[in-house]
Amino acid sequence: MLWTRRTLLATPLALAAQAKGPLVDTHIHLFADDKKSFPKHPNGTYTPPPAPLESYVKFVKQAGIAHAIIVHPEPYQDDHRYLEYCFRNEPSKDFFKGTCLFDACRADTPKRIDDLMQRWPGRIRALRVHRTNLEALETGAIHDRPLDSPQMLKTWQAVADRGLAIQMHFIPAFAKQINALATKVPKAPVILDHLGRSGMGTEAEWQDILALAKQPQTVMKFSGINYSSKQPWPYRDVQPRVRQAFQAFGPDRIIWGGLGMNQDEFRKANQLFDEFFAFTTEANRDKIRGGNALRIYGWKS
Repeated sequence: MLWTRRTLLATPLALAAQAKGPLVDTHIHLFADDKKSFPKHPNGTYTPPPAPLESYVKFVKQAGIAHAIIVHPEPYQDDHRYLEYCFRNEPSKDFFKGTCLFDACRADTPKRIDDLMQRWPGRIRALRVHRTNLEALETGAIHDRPLDSPQMLKTWQAVADRGLAIQMHFIPAFAKQINALATKVPKAPVILDHLGRSGMGTEAEWQDILALAKQPQTVMKFSGINYSSKQPWPYRDVQPRVRQAFQAFGPDRIIWGGLGMNQDEFRKANQLFDEFFAFTTEANRDKIRGGNALRIYGWKS
């Protein structure tokens, strides 16, 4: 079904009713309106538009979203106060789980993860690691730390020991290094954000991303499709790569994220999903919409 913008705007919001299983958004960034209580970190890499919890709570009730993963964003760096605020004020019990952001090349990072996990048992499910530029940074803002450093490997091992995942936000040039780490630490699930930003690399590097599927603990996230496209929305040039990812990872290791903060974003996200996964069964689509996320992130239902 090809939807026009007029159709999208006229369609009722509760598109989630099409699915038999729960709908889980595995990739949402939230930002406080209250900049005094929850300021941007001095090392924050960008200034985000407001995306407050209160607006999101209203939206998820309308949209029928069962659970969501708050991906702790770079503007807050290693200050997780707003993430904790969201846990305290969630729309229903255990609605949210989240990722954390600490410097994977600092020796005290495992202890800092422990402190956060102790405050919020069962809620912190992954450490997010950014590698989206070719040049590595040893200090400063928490991104682009060298993936081949000894401390990075120690952090991956510590994350695995705690039953958490590594969530990789990366460009395709680093797929081989991720594969090397995943080989050395097979206990740590590895979540690959945004289809590996496949449009920001070569065809050979895309094959390196697909090769990650040979690691049974890796999971591909259907999100941020614009990063893989050379075309405007609805990014139809990416459809072949989504199908290739499905063939490599299978229906049990793909999750969906980025369902938006409002009706228009949600409808467009649903259109992309329906078009890009039209080739497979409804049972498989239900897994990707939410069933896989329930299992991977540890929700009971």
